[in-house]
Amino acid sequence: MATVLHSAPRFSSSEGVKDRLSAALGDMLVAAAEENGEVILTVRRESIEDALRLLRDEHAYQQLMDIAGVDYPQRPERFEVVYMLLSLTRNHRVIVKLSTDEHKPVPTVTTLWPNAGWLEREAFDLFGVLFEGNTDLRRILTDYGFEGHPFRKDFPLTGYQELRYSEEEKRVVYEPVELPQDFRNFDFMSPWEGANYVLPGDEKSEVPPPAPNPQGVPEPGGKSDTKEPETRGAPRTDTPKTTDTPEETGAGRATDKKAAEHVAPAEISSGSVSGQGDANPDPVETGTDEPGAPKPTEDRPTRKSSARGSKAAAKQDKDGEN
Repeated sequence: MATVLHSAPRFSSSEGVKDRLSAALGDMLVAAAEENGEVILTVRRESIEDALRLLRDEHAYQQLMDIAGVDYPQRPERFEVVYMLLSLTRNHRVIVKLSTDEHKPVPTVTTLWPNAGWLEREAFDLFGVLFEGNTDLRRILTDYGFEGHPFRKDFPLTGYQELRYSEEEKRVVYEPVELPQDFRNFDFMSPWEGANYVLPGDEKSEVPPPAPNPQGVPEPGGKSDTKEPETRGAPRTDTPKTTDTPEETGAGRATDKKAAEHVAPAEISSGSVSGQGDANPDPVETGTDEPGAPKPTEDRPTRKSSARGSKAAAKQDKDGEN
């Protein structure tokens, strides 16, 4: 099988690229650095078009891959516009950037790459960076009538307006933002490590200061009680209580004799466990006659007289009804 040879290596080295490009840019260059394996060139704002044309035509960086923005509010020129170039023949990338603010326009590079039109519109929409020479500089990602630039650091996270679909009006309506609850700022700290700030209720966990040393109160006789009061300190280690004699445990010969007394022996039948029986105790002679069964209550004289009275009363009531 034939070996395929490519004109560009799989991975290109950045060795010597920074020095070569810095010398080519000359006065247009502000600073050059190599970080994380990438060559970063900072150029003057007014020279961006000439610098990118030189890199495209003389150093084979044919493609403009992207234009990005970065916001540093603490800087006098708060915005950085970053251009990312790719050389297909050398398989190498380079980053070119410049600084500006919301009032100073940046020269457009749509004269070099037509795709820069949409990329510059994106930077304008999200950061508010102006591009001089772009004939179609309008918003591209946000909605019509959007206020502000959402990628600025001072832009509120909730925005200024919210939109929703109204069932009453059957259309999308715009309304001022109304939060149902206050905005919460999360610290994203580990709950196992604990927060480095005081939470409500932490003051209860503070160890109270020790009590002052008590002073003896003089008595009428002139003496004072110098005995130290007992305070709750470390628990005392007392000697465990043991029982050395049977009398202390309640055991002894009398207890053993009482425990050895047998109850009525159990009746043992075939197949039962030896020594347990069937839980049917054998009859034991006690010297007392077994009581007989009670007599029927109808044979008692009191029961008979009350029964006759009830029958007579029922017969009298029946005759009265007739």
